[in-house]
Amino acid sequence: MPKLSLALAAVLGLTGVANAATLNEKNMPLDVATRLAQSAVEACAADKYNVSVAVVDRAGNLRALLRADAAGPHALDSATRKAYTSASTRTPTAVMVENIAKNPSAAELTTLEGFLVLAGGVPVKSGDETIGAIGVGGAPSGAIDEACAVAAIDANAELLK
Repeated sequence: MPKLSLALAAVLGLTGVANAATLNEKNMPLDVATRLAQSAVEACAADKYNVSVAVVDRAGNLRALLRADAAGPHALDSATRKAYTSASTRTPTAVMVENIAKNPSAAELTTLEGFLVLAGGVPVKSGDETIGAIGVGGAPSGAIDEACAVAAIDANAELLK
């Protein structure tokens, strides 16, 4: 019986240590998500592209979703999935496209539910910490989608400090 008590005490002691620690993480606030989405729609509209924009938090949960008046219906899903993919991997989706081209075995990433490995998803950082991602869909190329996402992040850099 003493061995059992000692083992139980050790487990409880470790549990107490684990519960004493907390995580402090930055995340995507709604007002920043909304501004990023609006800025990306505006950046693409300035070049006459009608897009949809999704902004997700660090866990890939949708925070803001906008669709330009003439954006195609498919662009909503595309933008959302690009944002989710970028947030999940903490990587721009254009980089993922390049990595898969170099390493065909990485193509299995495209089978993950919710993933879309096309350019246009960009992580959003506050300092060195990824707080979410922005996905843009509907422009004639992923490079243009990505440029609009980057323009939105740059236009709102002050909010991301």
